[in-house]
Formats: sequence, C-alpha cells, structure tokens
Amino acid sequence: MADPAGAPGDRDHAERADADRADADRADAAERAAGRVRVPRVLCIAGTDPSGGAGLLADVKSVAAMGGYAMGVVTAVTVQNTLGVSGVHAVPVDTVVAQLDAVADDVRIDAVKIGMLGEASLVEAVGDWLRRRRPPNVVLDPVMVATTGGRLASDDASRMLRDLVPLVDLVTPNVPELGVLCGEPTAGRIETIVGQAELVHERTGCSVLATTGDLEDGSAEDILVRSEGVWRTTLRLPFVRVDTPHTHGTGCSLSSALATARVGSDDWEAAYRRVRPWMDGALRGGLTLEVGRGSGPLDHTWFLHH
Repeated sequence: MADPAGAPGDRDHAERADADRADADRADAAERAAGRVRVPRVLCIAGTDPSGGAGLLADVKSVAAMGGYAMGVVTAVTVQNTLGVSGVHAVPVDTVVAQLDAVADDVRIDAVKIGMLGEASLVEAVGDWLRRRRPPNVVLDPVMVATTGGRLASDDASRMLRDLVPLVDLVTPNVPELGVLCGEPTAGRIETIVGQAELVHERTGCSVLATTGDLEDGSAEDILVRSEGVWRTTLRLPFVRVDTPHTHGTGCSLSSALATARVGSDDWEAAYRRVRPWMDGALRGGLTLEVGRGSGPLDHTWFLHH
C-alpha cells in the first residue's frame, strides 16, 4: 500500500490525530481515576446481512451487549440468509471513505472493528484511512468466507489483508484465515495453529487471537499471541465447546465484542476473558432462537431472557 503520510497535508492530519489520541488517553485516565465509567464508542466497518446474524447487524448487537455505543460504515450489501450467500454488491470505495471520515470528523472513536472489505481497492483505502486517522484499539476480522460457505472477498483482497495486519492492534482469524495470512495450508492440529499464530505475530507485530472452531484433534483452545516490550507471550485459552449448528456470525460477533471490551481493559487477554462467557452464552442461546432453516445466528442478548 502507498503510505499517505508522505504528503504534507496527510502528515499534518496524522500528527493532529496523534495529539488528539494523547489528549483522549489523558482524559480517559482522569475519568478512571475519578471512578467514572464512559460508554465506549466503537466504529464497525463491515457488510450487511439482511437476516441479521452476521456483518454490521451482528456487530451492532455485540457492541451494545458489551456496553458500548456502535457506529457503522457499510462496505457491501450482501444477499444472504442462514442458508447461504447468493450475492455481494460492493459499496464504492469513495463512499466508504466518506463514511469513515464523516464519523471521524465528528466523534471521538474509542475502538474500531474491521470486517468484510471484499475488494483489494477497499483494503488499500481502509489501510490509508488507518494511517491517516490512527484510531485506537483496532480489531481486524479477516473475513474471506461466510460461515454458510459463500465467498466474501476476492483473491486479491484476501492477499492484501496480509498488508493490513501491521496497521491494526489485534487480528482474529479462524483456522483457514490464519493459513491464508501466513501463507500455509489450513492447520488441523492445535500445535500447528500455535506456530502459525506466532508466525503472523512475528511478521507483523500485531497481536493475534486464533479462534480454533472444530479441529481434527478435538482441541478446544483459542490462541492469543502478543508482545510486551521485547517479550512475546503465547497463551492457550481453553474453553468448553458448545455443541451447536448455529454459528452464523460468530467471527463478526467475537471481534466487535473484543474491540468494545478492550476499552477500559488492561490488555487483550483481559478483554478476551470478559468476552468469552458472553460468547458462550450467545452460542447456547442460539440453540433456542429459531431464526432461519440453516446455520442460525447467536443470541446476542441471551442475558436479558435466560
């Protein structure tokens, strides 16, 4: 990607963004010291899902469930339901960037979740926007294929997502996406996943949360790789697997919840440990939600009626 910070006007914009972020950090520290709780303002960048289980609608539900205020930039309009994806209509890149700037010009953004980008030109434009605006707590869900099997990113976009990873704070690939990011075959065992997650972190400096799903060896662990100074830490985070066919929008929901939980948390591990119980409840709640005839959605607000 071309670095827009090379232009004088863009450098000034980035410097102002850095100054604003420093001011915001000081204000947040003062609020925490005074015992005040502020609602996180989370910008979600994603495509739509008219059935409501994935994409931007899942993001909004997840942010709200974690106590945040969600904002949304639409990157694509999809034609899909719980049975599959039958169409993807990309929003023009200029329109996406205009949406991003409209929010950033007016609202102090506390976290960003990036989901479906779809086209290589949009991946590049979002990367340029991140360099220019420098928002905090950016989570990338490297969406390539829907849970129901539909392709949501071109081959060029999938490859360019690798270039976006160094610009974000956390990337949350599932097992096939992790293989694409590190240029290796899809892993079938937990030890291979650990190695691939560490490789992505080593190459990019970005924290990596590899979500395991169903593995050949029956493992039920997510893998978090992060750095503290010069030290790299790899955490194996065990969980109790929920036996459910209804996993539509799981990646969208997890990544947007993590972005929200990171605001006010000490680190990504603390954010994950806050999100995981909610995620497990949402998966269990999806068993009785009765939405659609295919792979149904999660119940994002299970705690309100269970």
